[in-house]
Amino acid sequence: MMHNSDHVDLPQQLIHSIHQALELNPDSISDSLDELSDEFKSVDVLNQLFPDEASLTQLEAVQGRLAEDERLLQQEILTLEDELGRDQDPSRIQLIQEMISDVLGQMSRIREKASESEAVVRNITKDIQNLDLAKKNLTTSMTTLKRLQMLGNALTQLEDQVREKRYGEAAQTLAAVKEISGAFKSYTTVPFIARLWKRVQQVTGEVRAQVDAEFEAFYLQDPSKQTRTSQITDACAVVDVLGLDVRTQLIERYVAIELKEYRRIFRANDEAGHLDNISRRFAWFRRLLTSHETEAGRVFPVEWRAGWWLFTKFVAITRDDLSTLLSKAGPSLTLKLLLETLQQTTEFESAMSKKWAAPLDEILRVASSPTAPVLPMTSAFEPHLGIFVEAQDKALADMLAPHRNPKTRGSLDAVTMPSTAGSTPRASLSADNREESTPIVMPSSTELFYFYAQSLEQCAKLSTDQALFDLYGVQKKWLKIYAEDVLLPTLRRPHTLTRKSLDAHFDAAELGRTCLVVNTADYCQRTASELEDKIKEKIAERFKEKVTLQMERDLFMSVISGAINCQLRELETACEGAFTALSRVNWSMPNQVTGYSAYVDDLVKVIEQVADQIKHLVEQKKFVRNFLDKACGLVLTRFTNALVKSRPLREIGAEQLLIDLGVLKSCLLKLPGETLSTSGYIRSLTKITTRLEALLKVIVTPVDPAEGFILNYTLLIGDASFSNFQKILDLKGTPKAEQNSLLDTFVTTASTKTELNSTSFLSSLDMDPPPTVTYGSPGASRVALPLVMTPSGGSDGALGVLNSPPSSGPPTGLSTEGTAAKGSEPGQKREVFSDIRRFVSFGLRRDTQPT
Repeated sequence: MMHNSDHVDLPQQLIHSIHQALELNPDSISDSLDELSDEFKSVDVLNQLFPDEASLTQLEAVQGRLAEDERLLQQEILTLEDELGRDQDPSRIQLIQEMISDVLGQMSRIREKASESEAVVRNITKDIQNLDLAKKNLTTSMTTLKRLQMLGNALTQLEDQVREKRYGEAAQTLAAVKEISGAFKSYTTVPFIARLWKRVQQVTGEVRAQVDAEFEAFYLQDPSKQTRTSQITDACAVVDVLGLDVRTQLIERYVAIELKEYRRIFRANDEAGHLDNISRRFAWFRRLLTSHETEAGRVFPVEWRAGWWLFTKFVAITRDDLSTLLSKAGPSLTLKLLLETLQQTTEFESAMSKKWAAPLDEILRVASSPTAPVLPMTSAFEPHLGIFVEAQDKALADMLAPHRNPKTRGSLDAVTMPSTAGSTPRASLSADNREESTPIVMPSSTELFYFYAQSLEQCAKLSTDQALFDLYGVQKKWLKIYAEDVLLPTLRRPHTLTRKSLDAHFDAAELGRTCLVVNTADYCQRTASELEDKIKEKIAERFKEKVTLQMERDLFMSVISGAINCQLRELETACEGAFTALSRVNWSMPNQVTGYSAYVDDLVKVIEQVADQIKHLVEQKKFVRNFLDKACGLVLTRFTNALVKSRPLREIGAEQLLIDLGVLKSCLLKLPGETLSTSGYIRSLTKITTRLEALLKVIVTPVDPAEGFILNYTLLIGDASFSNFQKILDLKGTPKAEQNSLLDTFVTTASTKTELNSTSFLSSLDMDPPPTVTYGSPGASRVALPLVMTPSGGSDGALGVLNSPPSSGPPTGLSTEGTAAKGSEPGQKREVFSDIRRFVSFGLRRDTQPT
């Protein structure tokens, strides 16, 4: 049953048959209407007939051509139907069927004749096949009989050769017997073959017994009656034919006899076997090995490696003795005895490995059983190396004890702090006035890593397994202690001097100490990264993923953060007098502007002095940039707070402050210099000072007329905030009576200016600012010291209003792993531990370039 459908899919086989019947070639069809395909698309045909609107004028011609094509097709169909009718004549079809039947009959007869021919050929060649099989069996029988004869003769010959101890010939004959007898293994069910096979096994056993007796006599021979070594050498060839198990047995017997005296002399409970006599053991074996190589060992073939077997058995015996002695020693085992014994053992094993030009593991593997491998003698010390690690821990404690003790901190400062005259910094920082003996890092840090390098190299020679991992734990612990108990207490030093509020001087010693801490902490965190890489390079594979000093590096970065905060605290203290003078100025007194104020000189001078000393003493300039970024925010925050406190400002006061701000801005712009200045620093500083200038320019504008004053406010401040406008009036000192009228006018004017914002930077201006700006205390946390200064008033403080410049360098709280060291090429790995002397030279290096 067929379903009506707009589209009928013709099978490809049917389409192919139609093409053949109509003698059509699909590749040569140019008219898409002539193509038989189930992908026919009428729209594409119409687009070909009428490609554009102009072609529609040919509509009638196209219709005529299509009608002609239809007529021709119909005529062709009728012609084909007539031909098909003639071809389907019943008489013609019957004739075709009869011809097919005749062909099938002929094929059947041919098949029958072929079968008969095959049977005749098989019958003819039957005798030939039997003859071939007989020939094959006869050949096999003759070969087998010949082999039997050869085997019998070889056995007789072998018996004679062994009886006469002609082992060189016997080795070849025995090899031939084993090879020939292997061919009869599948015929052992034959009685004669079975008897012969038994005779082969019996003769082989006799050969082995006689060879064993020969070697036993050779091993136990009387030195006065030397056995012919050539005879034993020939016997070794027989042993190789007998098999590897026989060779192994003979070598083990030889080794046991040679080391029998060693077991007797160096028993663990005798004096000669004690740990302090380990060198006597090695000397004894060297003498034995020399005797072996010059005498008995010369008879053994090289491939037997008898010396390796002798050494391996010696290692196994000595290792067991060492394990017993070390366990019995217990707490009485001293580090000196342990290291001396281990060093001698390591040197001995290395000497043997060098002697045979082969790795120690390969020697022990070749000359031992796969089921019971022999371990090096040094492995016996592994469980007892905790003594070495404990000694390193104690040595580190003694090394850092003077630096951790508060009573000895003064002497430490005397070594590490630059000399100063009173509390006033040096007038010049030129090379002539520098202290040539001032280190840039604390000597204790270079001593610490020098010791780390020595202990790491020493431990790696002793063991790269658990002991080295335990040493890593000790070094990790003392890095943390050094940061917390040496560097941080340096920053938490209480102030001993009480400075007057108007004193513009600063404590140069305190500032120098913080710079020293910055350099030391940076050196420690960078060197700790390289220490981690060095440990991973040396430690066993199973511990590599557990080795990390990231927490310690982060801790040193937090120390740097705390030191920078201390520098900012010192800067704030030094600027306190100038800002106090600013906050106490009565701006209603002056009636004209005569230049910048007197306090500006002191402020600029102290800022430049503090910045110059820090730029000179801090080695890594990224930390100097970090300090300058924060110092800029601190100074402008304190300037804003003092400005607010000194209100009312009046027009003359605001104009004077604009001049003072310009001088301060010029100072801060020049502060970094060409090498440290960044576009971010300049952009942020300009943004803050621009806001302050806008604030002061509004205050400078007279309130009369009110419309002009309010228009200037909307242009400079750009908000419609009632409270912000009132802050301006309070800063300006406008009387309350006038404020009400101005506020009403402001509300009316602001309501018509829809483009104004609802808030501005004045929204967070604190009209009652805190006395000081607070920042993270170095002693507040031992893990993460804050870097960003926050005013005590939170986000409402002046600092939050004016936006401190962002850090121009990388955040000091982040790891600087991967940063290229000073003076090294980019991408070049800095190897601190490649030369231990660099630790000392680093601590004594001085900056000799004049500023």
